[in-house]
Amino acid sequence: MTAPEAVGLWAAQNLTTNSLQGWIQSNIVPLILLGIAIILLWIGGRGDNAGVARRSIGLLVGLVALGIAVSGSGPRVGQFLASLIVG
Repeated sequence: MTAPEAVGLWAAQNLTTNSLQGWIQSNIVPLILLGIAIILLWIGGRGDNAGVARRSIGLLVGLVALGIAVSGSGPRVGQFLASLIVG
């Protein structure tokens, strides 16, 4: 089988990344959230409550961005934010 035939065969199989996306969402994202929670608890255990609060705000913004990216609702969120400015 030549290289062009192999490429045509792969295209005919209609390969997607849905399985990889599902694996990342079900395995990697919870591990990241668990790591964040452990770090915040460790910082809070040292008595640096202001540091925990400061980091938590940044983490919330990051988690919102992650949620938008994972759900695929980026265009709808962008249209909503643009309608707030434009009217």
